Amino acid sequence: MESGHCLPYKMAMRPTFKLSRLREMGWNTWDPIGLNEVEDRPDDEYDSYLLQAAGRLWNGASEDEVIDYLASIETEYMGLGPRHDARKRARELVRALTDYVAELRG
Repeated sequence: MESGHCLPYKMAMRPTFKLSRLREMGWNTWDPIGLNEVEDRPDDEYDSYLLQAAGRLWNGASEDEVIDYLASIETEYMGLGPRHDARKRARELVRALTDYVAELRG
């Protein structure tokens, strides 16, 4: 295969997301079930959603697509129903994740 037909190496490699960084962003901006105030909160509660959101951004999904994903996780999968601030919190998280992904791409 000619090199002109391949993705640039940086784009093709899988990112190594720092889970501590994703957690910090998720707990500070998203936290749909309000566990941030719980003393013995399970720190891994949102890991799969955070990794999925960051991975989607890494793979070229738009911010709106990832906002929709997070809002649907909260309202449908977690069963919390529509809440007035769901998209706002998801948008804040996606902005932070977008900056983080850009940082990883260097």
